[in-house]
Amino acid sequence: MILPVYVYGQPVLRKVAENITKDYKGLEQLISDMKETMLRAEGIGLAAPQVGFPIRLFVIDADPLKEDFPELEGFRKVFINAQIVEEFGDDVVEQEGCLSVPGIREDVKRPDGIRIKYLDENFVEHDEEYEGFGARIIQHEYDHIDGHLFVDHLSAIKKRLIKGRLSNISKGNVNVGYRIKVPK
Repeated sequence: MILPVYVYGQPVLRKVAENITKDYKGLEQLISDMKETMLRAEGIGLAAPQVGFPIRLFVIDADPLKEDFPELEGFRKVFINAQIVEEFGDDVVEQEGCLSVPGIREDVKRPDGIRIKYLDENFVEHDEEYEGFGARIIQHEYDHIDGHLFVDHLSAIKKRLIKGRLSNISKGNVNVGYRIKVPK
């Protein structure tokens, strides 16, 4: 089932998400719905808070980027209760966008590498390192489960420049090809 994507201004996007256990009700269906929602919205990642669930869960399917980033071919994962335990490498600036902040793309500085501990959809524990654009995608989604958005990384001047556009998003004044849920 395709879920509505919660957009800028929704309180759930600013909550620090909670860890879950393998008996979380409806988890398998939620993961399936999140993947379907992400695919329909042409996203490469989606965190549970973006569909209204304040839990530490995000899904990634970076395979569509394989032409530009061959290392992302087949990069499809589920991250549950993720914790970034180390950042390394140089800071790299790349443009980012977000399904919850539609129509806005800005340069964001992030570390080139991370080490992350997480559980997969079968609750198998992983401790892995990622570098490059894969690490960036993970960090972007990880921000969501910590109550942050990519626009939080922007300078004060950049934030002022996009303030009106963010306000329009929070009012639903944005044209997107997927269902959204705006604040009441």
